[in-house]
Amino acid sequence: MEPDLFTAAAEERQEKDPTGSPLAVRMRPRTLDEVVGQQHLLKPGSPLRRLVGEGSSGPAGPSSVILWGPPGTGKTTLAYVVSKATNKRFVELSAITAGVKEVRAVIDGARRASGGYGQETVLFLDEIHRFSKAQQDSLLPAVENRWVTLIAATTENPYFSVISPLLSRSLLLTLEPLTDDDVRSLLRRALTEERGLGGAVTLPDDTAEHLLRIAGGDARRALTALEAAAGAALDKGEAEVSLATLEETVDRAAVKYDRDGDQHYDVASALIKSIRGSDVDAALHYLARMIEAGEDPRFIARRLMISASEDIGLADPNALQIAVAAAQAVAMIGFPEAALTLSHATIALALAPKSNAATTAIGAALEDIRKGLAGPVPSHLRDSHYKGAGKLGHGKGYTYPHDLPEGIAAQQYAPDALKDREYYEPTRHGAEARYADAVEWTRKHLGRKRS
Repeated sequence: MEPDLFTAAAEERQEKDPTGSPLAVRMRPRTLDEVVGQQHLLKPGSPLRRLVGEGSSGPAGPSSVILWGPPGTGKTTLAYVVSKATNKRFVELSAITAGVKEVRAVIDGARRASGGYGQETVLFLDEIHRFSKAQQDSLLPAVENRWVTLIAATTENPYFSVISPLLSRSLLLTLEPLTDDDVRSLLRRALTEERGLGGAVTLPDDTAEHLLRIAGGDARRALTALEAAAGAALDKGEAEVSLATLEETVDRAAVKYDRDGDQHYDVASALIKSIRGSDVDAALHYLARMIEAGEDPRFIARRLMISASEDIGLADPNALQIAVAAAQAVAMIGFPEAALTLSHATIALALAPKSNAATTAIGAALEDIRKGLAGPVPSHLRDSHYKGAGKLGHGKGYTYPHDLPEGIAAQQYAPDALKDREYYEPTRHGAEARYADAVEWTRKHLGRKRS
């Protein structure tokens, strides 16, 4: 039997007894206008609007799309809305269970429906990143010839997990993590609407905030936790879901941490100061508090990148590379896996040798600039490539360092007011010891006089 997203039997059962389905299923939007978040993908004329028939067809028909985003951001929901709103034939496959045989069966059915009845087919393929190259190749003729309009969903970076020919034949739509306001709006609807909890319970502010932290931008996780907590409250005869009931239900204590208040900055400060102090265990403690409280992983990654230059610098030149790589990885994978990457970077930075020489060097240079110590660039260093520069004396007397045996030319580089100023004072910590030797040697060969 041809796979379908929601079979007629399941729909009929849900209509007769809505409570028989999970809350997250019952609260799925029925139209694009009910979708929470992702407004950048839902503007008039967007590919998703065109897929549900809000646009032209024929030679300018809707394109196949690849939906890329973290779990719980609405990839399956968008496909469900398309299935309910479109007058096209809608078929679902999951890359977990389907293979080339199933794909070909859908394509053959699509060609028959198109040729025999003039009916177009939309194929929703969940978790396309699990398909092998050969399995993805089997989709190409159908997508290229528009025998099917493909909606493919993935949590993995499609530039690594989807073959280039399929990417080039589809539009890549990136779904953003839901904001707290997005999830809060969805929870309010779930509490009050009849298809949800129908006003059976209320949600105090402290419980709602903890629920948002648990969700971490994942709508499905938020609704699942709400349903469990509401059930526990009703079993106890309570009409309000208390924070204690939510904690008992999800087995996760509410961390006292206000992401918009002092706690946010205090814990972030403690993380950086623990790294600076080389206390890896304290650093991991504060990292864990931030993760558990639902802090934005990109904020944590940015703080680590700053720390790598501010507190480590050239004592370990790899520190910044590690921090930048962690930030890139975090942006690609999100929580919960991003916790591993942030731990990796935090440990590396905490145990690295420390130097703030790069910090103090730029600070001293900026201070001189602000005091007005600048002056004109020495004439032999000025640009001499444009016509007339030679008449102005630009470049005259400049010595090209590569022409000298040691590759260093003893000539004045700084303006007159700063010709003997030294900003960089390297430590002998870690790898910076070799930079200390290098700066001592170069200054000597430049004929620099100590200021």
